[in-house]
Amino acid sequence: MIWQELTSPDFRAIDRATPVVLPVAAIEQHGPHLPLATDRMIAEHFVAELNQRLGAGVLTLPTVAVGCSDHHMDFAGSLTLAQETFIAVCLQSLDAARRHGFRNFLVLNAHGGNQGACQVLLERFGADHPDCQIAAATWWRAAGEALVPLNETGPGGVGHACEFETSLMLLIAPQLVRMEAIKPRGNVPTFDWAEGDLLRSPRVALFRTMKQMTPHGAYGDPANANAAKGKQITEIVCAALSIVLRDLTK
Repeated sequence: MIWQELTSPDFRAIDRATPVVLPVAAIEQHGPHLPLATDRMIAEHFVAELNQRLGAGVLTLPTVAVGCSDHHMDFAGSLTLAQETFIAVCLQSLDAARRHGFRNFLVLNAHGGNQGACQVLLERFGADHPDCQIAAATWWRAAGEALVPLNETGPGGVGHACEFETSLMLLIAPQLVRMEAIKPRGNVPTFDWAEGDLLRSPRVALFRTMKQMTPHGAYGDPANANAAKGKQITEIVCAALSIVLRDLTK
């Protein structure tokens, strides 16, 4: 069920134990070949798939489309919110649903730069509302090791506007993907202990802007992206998220 597509009277019939999903994303550059709305479109793609699978078993709030993207602001078109603003918008959206009687929540994140803020809002909302359950998932972390066999480009190949995000966009909106504009892998190396990607977390976090990480805005290698891989990613991620949503109602 999509919150904004329902009428006000529709809410009377909804079981208040139904888990409520808050998708959060970003509007930012995704290299020369993907649209600025990539993260939002991916988040809403997963939400649509979950609605197909679970039907009345899930209720989705409107997406918080702009996220924490200050590290992308060297690239034209990127938008950003301060972390405090992002957290406040998310908390108030969740609290509005709570005031309507809902008690089970999942924050579904599609942008790496939101992860720290999502942890803060998770802890803050959970502490303020002990009668509620709240979980937070970043899609590639929720899927975990199951995504590793799909990674053909090896370490450093899946990061931003990469093999995985490009595959998803070829599935979701192929007309918006400019495969002819893809540049060779442009990852700028750093200390060994700070190297990592979506599937392999660095041992130690090191702050770098996206411009410091890659001159053209894509971190990783989208060369092996295809829509079939996007479908496989979708199946793996939505299977993992479906378990989370079902468990929240127990």
